[in-house]
This record gives sequence, structure tokens and C-alpha cells, in this order.
Amino acid sequence: MKNRKHPKHVCALAAIASLSLLTPTGIQAQTSLTNTPIKHVVVIFQENQSFDHYFGTYPYAVNSNGETPFHARSGTPTVNNLLSAGLITNNPNSTNPFRLSPADAVTCDQDHDYGDEQKAFDAGLMDKFPEAVGAGGPGCNDVGMGTGVVMGYYDGNTVTALWNYAQHFALNDNSFGTDFGPSSVGAINLISGNTFEATLVPLTASGKTASAVGSIGGGGTTGALIGDPRPGYDDCTQTTPGLAGSTQVTMTGKNIGDLLNAQGLTWGWFQGGFTPTGTVNGLAVCGAHHVGLAGDDATTQSSDGDYIPHHSPFQYYKQTANPHHLPPTSAAAVGTTDQANHIYDLTSFWAAVKAGNLPAVSFLKAAAYQDGHPGYSDPIDEQNFIVNTINELENTPFWSSTAVIILYDDSDGWYDHQMGPIIGQSNVSDDNLTAAGSCGVAKAINAQGTIQNGRCGYGPRQPLLVISPYAKINFVDHSTTDQSSVIRFIEDNWGLPRIGNGSRDAVAGSLLNMFDFSQPGTHKVFLNPETGVVTQLE
Repeated sequence: MKNRKHPKHVCALAAIASLSLLTPTGIQAQTSLTNTPIKHVVVIFQENQSFDHYFGTYPYAVNSNGETPFHARSGTPTVNNLLSAGLITNNPNSTNPFRLSPADAVTCDQDHDYGDEQKAFDAGLMDKFPEAVGAGGPGCNDVGMGTGVVMGYYDGNTVTALWNYAQHFALNDNSFGTDFGPSSVGAINLISGNTFEATLVPLTASGKTASAVGSIGGGGTTGALIGDPRPGYDDCTQTTPGLAGSTQVTMTGKNIGDLLNAQGLTWGWFQGGFTPTGTVNGLAVCGAHHVGLAGDDATTQSSDGDYIPHHSPFQYYKQTANPHHLPPTSAAAVGTTDQANHIYDLTSFWAAVKAGNLPAVSFLKAAAYQDGHPGYSDPIDEQNFIVNTINELENTPFWSSTAVIILYDDSDGWYDHQMGPIIGQSNVSDDNLTAAGSCGVAKAINAQGTIQNGRCGYGPRQPLLVISPYAKINFVDHSTTDQSSVIRFIEDNWGLPRIGNGSRDAVAGSLLNMFDFSQPGTHKVFLNPETGVVTQLE
């Protein structure tokens, strides 16, 4: 895809002149010419939730005795949810949707494989979720529902903070995974909009090439990423117990980090548990772990500890990887190209902010126990992370020029009733949308006839919120967006080119409808991280 100029509605925004911000510590933070008042984008990228799983009855909560109450503001707009669709008691699936209470915050992980998610969609009938992706039975906290647990949803008595953020900022109810598939697929799409440039690498433990089954569409050694192989440029892929010898993949092509570097803009990926706890044979060891409601994130279902390598997308690309998990040379250097190469522990983000240095673009990834992933995390621990992060940002001098975007890497297979448009077709053996081996017929992405199979999408619908002093208040955006809409927003805000080579940033829906830049840029909402209730409005 060729680079394009900004859409007219972006160019129509008055460019904001570059100003230096003198912070309390005396360090001058980088500023740059932008097409909106937003000088700092902070992306909070969480794990494994469908829209209906978190917002299926928004804004109506049961408010049972002993639960944190939620009462919607007058005039709250309607949402495309289970209530509006009439699907709670009259559902085409073998199990009707049902409410999960706060006592059910810890559940098991559902099946969210690329092909199985397509089977659940059943050519758009959306009626095979328990059979195709439900994960009940022994060893699974299925709340007594068996595979029907996949139809469960939370309301504002459990995901209270997210519902309150939706009340005071902007929620999108038509946002989708860029493709079907699990965490690595969503993470790569977040930063590049293209999963196609994947290559399997040899297993260092055995000297053999890893099996491509479940990792690359069509089962070859190169092609589109469809599974959760670990990044080939990360020591902790080798040193984490249970991962040595696992399937590894590297990615080629550009990502948003390359575009930001070319423009001289500061940026960083900040992830909990990234700081090494030791070394083995000169390789970094990521041994940090915490205990949340689900238990120890080093021993619970599907987790490797605080740091999960396949949740760290820049580690798949040689040019943006920090293989040895080296720290930044200083808090002032965070966001620039030094030995850390823009990839950091979460602690480096707050050290930089405290030093008056908030990068232009920051991606935040919680430690596993707080990332919301069923099996080893939960909505309550996730809420604690999100609220503490936003409360802290609102207390900084950067807030008046900041936009926080909250979104998710995949749906975990949780039921959602709304199918998105299929803008990416594919016909390899892993596809199952309309028939075995079929998600339409992949089309060439360029005049040379290049085909990128294994990119069936859009995938499942997921939550997306914008928290900013410029976000529209109590607003529901129905615009079609996806994970790559985030990189489109970054590109448009700073005048960057498109990534090209089939990246979905070229066709991604805009997030601009969620903003109102005529607002004064002072709006703040503070929540209690334990309960999610509003404690202060400004």
C-alpha cells in the first residue's frame, strides 16, 4: 500500500505549534508538531475480552446486595449489546448468555485459536460458541456451565471502572480484532497492522525446525502468524521454564516504531516483569511473578510469570528488539534509541514520567496477573492496574495533552453476537469461516500479485475506550475500528506515512470521532482502584 496524505477531516484540524514543557524537575520533555492537541498517546493493551463479555448489558447492572453498585447517568446512549439485540433469553447458541458475578471473577481460559474462532462464527450465524471455543470441564473454573461458560458476561458490578470510564469518556462498540486468532496476532496487528511477515526459526535446544502447525497459516515455515509462537529475539523465550524449545518466530517488515524513529519521535513499549531477575549462560532470565486473585501468575493456567514473551510484539522484529532486556541508560533517555532500544520494564515508564519525560507514544502492558487474561488474571486485578495508571497520569502536567487508549489483544473466544466486516480474505487449511479451508479468497495486495493468506479478519468484537481530557463525554462511537486504528491515529496525529506492504493501517477506521478538541483539555475523573467507583470529578 502506498503512503497517503491525511484525510481531509484530519488536515482541517489546526496544527498545534510546538512548545517546550518545563517540568518540575527542570527537564524539558520532547514536543513536536501534531495535527491535534494530543502530544502524548498512551496505549493500555490488555488481554482476552470480547465486547459482550464486558459490556453485554451496558449500562444496566443487576446491583445485587453486597456488590459494588453501578447506576448509569441520565442520557447514556444506547450500545449494540445483548439487550438491544434481544439475545439474552432468545439466543441461537446451545447456551443462553448469563451473568457472571464479582464472585466469579476468576474463570478459565477459552479456546481462541484462529480457525476455531471462525467455526464459532459459523458463516455469520454466531451460533457455535460452546461447541467450537467453549472450554469447560475438569481443571477449568467453568462455574458449572461446562463449555457453555463461554457465554458468560460481566456487568458494571464487576467491571465497574470500565463502565464508569465509559460514562465519563468515550466507548466504541464497533471495534474488532484485526484478524481472528490469539494474543500474538493481536499484538503484532497493534504495532504493524500486518501479521504476514512471519518466519519460523530453528529450536536452539534441539537444532530442529519447529512445527508450523498452529503458528503460521497453511502450515509452512513462512507466512502469516496465526498462533502464539514466542519471539525469536528474546532471551526469556529460552530461559523461562517450559518455554525452552518452544516454537519461535521472527517478523520482518516495518512497524510503528520504525516510523516514529524515522521522524525522531520518542516512544516505548513498557511491560511488567521485563527487568531480568538473573542470567543463565549469558541470557536474561525473567523470573518475576505476583499472586493475584487467580493465584501465582507463574503457576496458573497459560502464564509464564509476570513477563510473557509472546505478549511483547516489538521483540519479534530485529530492528526494534531488546533481546537481553537491557535497561535504559537513564530516565531522561527513555523513549530514545539507546541500549534498551525502546523496550522497557513498566517501572521505567514511571521513572521517566517522574523525571518529566513522557514519550510521545507509550504502549503499556501489565504484568500477567493484572492483564485481565482469564486463567491467570481477572477483571478485579485488571481494574486495579488500569485505574492506578490513569489516576497517576491525571496527576501529571502531561494530562492536558494526553490520550489514553484502552483495547485488547483478542477475545479469548468469549461470546460476542456481532460479526464485523470481512476485509481480509484467506483460503488456507486453517480457515473455517464459511467452510473448511475457507474465509473467502485472498486477493493480491499489489500489482505484482502478492497474496497474504492467513489473515482472515476482522475477527471478534472487543472493547475500545478513549480516556482523555479531549474525549467526548458519555459517548458511544459506532464507527468501525480495529487494532490497527491505533497506529492510524498515531500516523495521522504526527504526520507519519502509512506502513505499507498490506498493513491494515491503510484501511483502518479513524478514532477521531471519539474526540472533541473544542473542549478545554482539563477534564479528569478519578476512580477507586479497588471498587472502580468515582471518587473525584474535575
